[in-house]
Amino acid sequence: MSQTIDAILPRLAAIQDAVRRKREMLLANLVMMAEQPAPTFDESNRVRFLADRFVECGIQSTSIDEAGNGVGVVPGAAENEQRNILIVAHADTIFDRTEDHTVHVREDRVVGAGVADNSLGMAVLATLPTLLDEAGIRLDSNLVLLGTTRSLGRGDVNGLRFFLDNAPMPIGAAVCVEGIELGRLSYTSLGMVRGEITVEVPEVYDWTRFGASSAILILNDVINAILGIPLPRKPRTSILFGSVNSGTTYNTIATHASLRFEIRSESSKIVHDVSRRIGDIAAEISAQSGAEVALDVIARREPGGVPFGHGLVRSAHLMMEALNIEPHISPSMSELSVLIARHIPAVTLGITRGEHRHTRKETVFIEPMYTGLAQLIGLIAAIDGGMCHEE
Repeated sequence: MSQTIDAILPRLAAIQDAVRRKREMLLANLVMMAEQPAPTFDESNRVRFLADRFVECGIQSTSIDEAGNGVGVVPGAAENEQRNILIVAHADTIFDRTEDHTVHVREDRVVGAGVADNSLGMAVLATLPTLLDEAGIRLDSNLVLLGTTRSLGRGDVNGLRFFLDNAPMPIGAAVCVEGIELGRLSYTSLGMVRGEITVEVPEVYDWTRFGASSAILILNDVINAILGIPLPRKPRTSILFGSVNSGTTYNTIATHASLRFEIRSESSKIVHDVSRRIGDIAAEISAQSGAEVALDVIARREPGGVPFGHGLVRSAHLMMEALNIEPHISPSMSELSVLIARHIPAVTLGITRGEHRHTRKETVFIEPMYTGLAQLIGLIAAIDGGMCHEE
């Protein structure tokens, strides 16, 4: 039944208690989700597990689409096909199948590769129907639960794009779920270009040319040239160097090197200008050094966002304030950007606190999960109540 904000806020403490009563189910779903490797383009086992959990929750409309996305639809009481709320979490992680995916559950935390990004988000999808029942919440809207594939890196959020291109139902609003950090509130997206520069040195090469002695030094020239690109403070712009890979041992000259980076800006034009300048740098250093220096652009985003005064953003703030959650406003370049580009009002929320992100010791703390899930359920109820329209 649809409720007003004034009716939802006093219920948040009771929702926290309802979530706490389902601790064992939530943690079991988290552990079983995280112990199944799900590198990008290889998420099928994890998505199948999600679909099985949907069926066990009694969701009759459960499917896996052609892109491998797992979809479960909890029908609303209004029986209105036009009222649909999308809750989305990405299934893939940065860890490949060779990584140890053993998960350790301790008194106050869960530790293991990928538990925060984004096994917890997927576990939330798997548990959410049960949590709503436990909290005594029956929505008028249909609740569309989506575990997406091909989100990270070269996946370029293509799982979500496929779903939106082919979804049989209109989406009125969406919430993206990330494991950490509690307090995260994203409602804007920056312009972005994500790329990789590779340096390949020919087998027959004059190593005295321009003093070069390794692909590493040639890549270093590329990095120094990129650092020389002037970036404006307004619109805010940055270049993030994500990873560098090269070489195999101490005494063998590296013939391959690669750099992964992102350009981020509030201006679409600046993103494209800087991307073009980096392409020129790669071509110039390739010509000077005789090595093959190539730029591969693997993802692009356009800047955009939901207005600060939009009912969805305002409702999210109210939930956080009522639960004593300090909001951390940050833009997003992931699922949120795709939803915003399609004019679907959306926000991204974090569920709990964590540490050691993207390491084998990735950790999520258990107690804050109850608060994080209460904010999510409260926001879903607010959307269902029609309080998240643009004003």
